[in-house]
Amino acid sequence: MHFSFSYDKNKTIQGLRYHFFSKKEIKVMIIVVNVFAIVAAILYYNHKVRPEPLMLGSCIWVCMMISIWFILPYTIYRKSATFKDSYNIYLTDAGVRLENTNGYVMWTWDSFIKYYESPHFIHLYFDEKSFFLVPKETITDEMKNELRVVLKQRIG
Repeated sequence: MHFSFSYDKNKTIQGLRYHFFSKKEIKVMIIVVNVFAIVAAILYYNHKVRPEPLMLGSCIWVCMMISIWFILPYTIYRKSATFKDSYNIYLTDAGVRLENTNGYVMWTWDSFIKYYESPHFIHLYFDEKSFFLVPKETITDEMKNELRVVLKQRIG
């Protein structure tokens, strides 16, 4: 299987957001901050605490969401030259070959530990923090189905 792609900035930013929100640490942190803010609101409403804990929880929540939703994805997009190039990708029995004008890289199927799909991308993970985004917009529906089968067989 073979197809070409390049990255759209807005879709790539959204794909990076999906990556961050899929991390267990981020999910736990969001839950803890939300529980803290809700408990602080209930205690404040019942006149058990002053407004400072409620304000602290709200400020922490806003700062956390701004950093996850805006700062992290835009920083990674800006610093990575990967998202500014066009690629050809080949999926073979041996693995995945990615080419651009600068050269190519070949990854065996054993290089990937998992994959998952977001609305615009297929995320191929080398480890918990290293991944590669494959845009789905240039792939036909038939090829997407074939790709899902290949990824399920090869990666799990």
